[in-house]
Amino acid sequence: MRAVLIDIDGVLTVSWKPLPGAVEALRRIRGAGLGVALVTNTTSRTRASIAGTLSAAGFEVGPRDVLTAPSVTAAHLAEHCPGARCALLNSGDIAEDLGDVTLVDDDPDVVVLGGAGPEFDYAALNRAFGHLQRGARLIAMHRNLYWRTESGLQLDSGAFLLGLERAARVEAEVTGKPSRAFFEAALARLGAGAGQALMVGDDVESDVLAAQRAGLTGVLVRTGKFQQETLEGASGAPDHVLDSFADLPALLGLAE
Repeated sequence: MRAVLIDIDGVLTVSWKPLPGAVEALRRIRGAGLGVALVTNTTSRTRASIAGTLSAAGFEVGPRDVLTAPSVTAAHLAEHCPGARCALLNSGDIAEDLGDVTLVDDDPDVVVLGGAGPEFDYAALNRAFGHLQRGARLIAMHRNLYWRTESGLQLDSGAFLLGLERAARVEAEVTGKPSRAFFEAALARLGAGAGQALMVGDDVESDVLAAQRAGLTGVLVRTGKFQQETLEGASGAPDHVLDSFADLPALLGLAE
């Protein structure tokens, strides 16, 4: 292995607090010379903000180590929808990672769905539905149904995305995980092939099995949003299942 792709929320942290052993495990992985990319569907913070929070918690990371769904979405829009007027529905300020994307409130060419929060009320969802009925494209940063916080599982935008798709009779273009393009962008940044990398996540479908379909080795951890019944009902089997990220150095054969 030359590279390790790591989900953040539920793998390294929960509610941005480090999980036991995660800081030391990441230090050992980096010390062994492996390339590291933190790949996250988090849409409430910019890459710089995420890196700053993790660094303050003891993780040896910087903004260049972080690849977010918003940053990949910006690249996707620039390539496939240049100059498009975009209506963004998202919880959190991610303008910095969206770069030159043109954001509007009315008559958009594209509806962009980020992460859910209080902004996902009836009025906002109904406006998005109206834009889609008038022909706007639908781009979703991810399909996550929920995520784990220190208060338990919380609904995410994937639950609302399913309703919008069915009501408007459209299918969203997904830019973050489980999109193959998301994993390929991370591998390109690290200069590694899919067969030389593994992906560590707490979501068996979006993190692990999606990465395996892209040719990476998949590692599921029993932290974060992990649920045994979800694993048993999954569309495939992970290559590896660990109790936590702290167990990854041992899997990789790294010395203490």
